[in-house]
Amino acid sequence: MAENGTDCDQRRLRMSKEQHNGNFTDSSMLSERKRREREERLNIVLWKKPLVTLQYFCLETLINLKEWTIKLWRRRGLLACVLLALAVLTVLYSIEGAHQQYVQYMEKKFFWCAYWVGLGILSSVGLGTGLHTFLLYLGPHIASVTLAAYECNSVNFPEPPYPDQIICPDEETTEGSISLWAIISKVRLEACMWGAGTAIGELPPYFMARAARLSGAEPDDEEYQEFEEMLEHAETAQDFASRAKVAVQNLVQRVGFFGILACASIPNPLFDLAGITCGHFLVPFWTFFGATLIGKAVIKMHIQKLFVIITFSKHIVEQMVALIGAIPSIGPSLQKPFQEYLEAQRIKLHHKSDSAVPQGENWLSWIFEKLVIVMVCYFILSIINSMAQSYAKRLQQKMYSEEKTK
Repeated sequence: MAENGTDCDQRRLRMSKEQHNGNFTDSSMLSERKRREREERLNIVLWKKPLVTLQYFCLETLINLKEWTIKLWRRRGLLACVLLALAVLTVLYSIEGAHQQYVQYMEKKFFWCAYWVGLGILSSVGLGTGLHTFLLYLGPHIASVTLAAYECNSVNFPEPPYPDQIICPDEETTEGSISLWAIISKVRLEACMWGAGTAIGELPPYFMARAARLSGAEPDDEEYQEFEEMLEHAETAQDFASRAKVAVQNLVQRVGFFGILACASIPNPLFDLAGITCGHFLVPFWTFFGATLIGKAVIKMHIQKLFVIITFSKHIVEQMVALIGAIPSIGPSLQKPFQEYLEAQRIKLHHKSDSAVPQGENWLSWIFEKLVIVMVCYFILSIINSMAQSYAKRLQQKMYSEEKTK
């Protein structure tokens, strides 16, 4: 009997080992397959496979339009209310009357805010790469207002043409009457709207991680997989980048609202990790979004505003131009275009919108315009590549499910 019991235990042990080895083999094969599929998807880009990429992009666009149409149809009651509200607003917009001045004011403010919120979302989301809209749009706008404020000694720019064009007001002002707070107040609305847009753009990682935790599924997302690997090897992290990620994860997980607020309030390239952490540990939505909104739209935005305003204040700009001129040999030739650009801006500020302004293109302006065009084109290409890769992922998942059913 004892021998029979021993034999049974040995057989059971062998079976468990075989089962464990089989599970380990299956897991390693699955990981290897996922790695190969990810490499195949990364090769679907316009500069390697242009026809395939464009075909997959169009098919993915059609699928997304179909899914959005179905979702809208399921919420047709809400959609009907929105369309009714839009119809009422259209009627109010079309009818003449004393209310038109308020309608025009609200229209202007709405589109101005929507413009900056949209740029903020593009900066955070980017479908694979962010469009750096602070460097391309908001930063130059704040710099232009700062330079104009010091030149005009006022921020009461005539509207119109502001914000499309900045010219000095007719009122007489004394030299040095402009304050830092006046410039901050002038650009507060657009800066806060841009910050709110960046907060909205941080929601996808949060929702993706939250849905994965609740459903038990493992999304094929590189950032989420990196997060799970980081959790597994948190205690053995050696390099600075890994320790920084673990520190962000611990701060968010243990401190909660104020930890998220701290991460969102400073320029932090690891904040996507904070969103994934909050989603994974099921932090309530309003705790995450409230802290992110306050941190990005209020605290961080004022830090960035102050940096740009101080950098482009009159005396700092004059000192920087003087330092450029002090560079041996090439200094004067580098200094000249900066001086010409600043002089051209001063001339524009003191001319009325309907008067003749001396025309002439500075090479600094030309370079910046071309840089904006290149970055926007790259952003569009990244969207096309990302959507094409999403369709390739659909095909791979369909093939895998068909193999499992066989």
